Amino acid sequence: MTDLFKDKRVAIFGVANERSIAWGIADAMYKQGARLAFSYAGEVLEKRVRPLAESVNADLVISCDVTDDTQIEEAFRQIASKWGALDVLVHAIAFANREDLEGRFVDTSRKGFAVALDISAYSLVALARAAAPLMTNGGSIITLSYYGAEKVVPSYNVMGVAKAALEASVRYLAADLGPQNIRVNAISAGPIKTLAASGIKGFKGMLHVVEERAPLRRNVTQEDVGASALFLCSELGSAITGETLYVDAGYNILGM
Repeated sequence: MTDLFKDKRVAIFGVANERSIAWGIADAMYKQGARLAFSYAGEVLEKRVRPLAESVNADLVISCDVTDDTQIEEAFRQIASKWGALDVLVHAIAFANREDLEGRFVDTSRKGFAVALDISAYSLVALARAAAPLMTNGGSIITLSYYGAEKVVPSYNVMGVAKAALEASVRYLAADLGPQNIRVNAISAGPIKTLAASGIKGFKGMLHVVEERAPLRRNVTQEDVGASALFLCSELGSAITGETLYVDAGYNILGM
């Protein structure tokens, strides 16, 4: 199949560079015929995102800081002006202060906790609220989580709590938006070398552990996650909502 997403309008929030999981999803959808819009926050990210967007003939490249509701409203105004409607929203945004990813979780600052939860979890709620009115024929919303939402992962700290909130938000949003035929799901991907992952202490060790112990004896790739996103966001996944799909070579099923 080469037209699974033919003429589908997809807005992608969270591409940082060509190694981003979000870019793997964007590329997979583009190859299946999707029309794409990308967001960026700040000039540094714009310099990385714009060339990638141009390489897949993106219709829109939009400035949007997800902590600012006015900017979110403006981003979706531009999407509505260009396309009139929206089929898929990809949320791939997460952030925690570096000092809150080191040491003990119990030492997380109040401000650091609020920042991590706002950017990593509430932003999904804010973007979904803005996207839903444009999904006039139903649609699909997808976000990215990680196993640290469910179990303690060293140095993941407040981000694990934020991802737990994100996964709970997926379920509540799925219940709210289901009557509009809007599906909301998460992919919990195994560790992948991304810009965000570089901020996690001991990340290379995590890759080694997964490759050594996961049932499939390998790490996952952008392409693995992109293929799973195709499934969840297309008609192939039309009866799936409120779920967290693990794409981690089976690592999550292990005990000891």
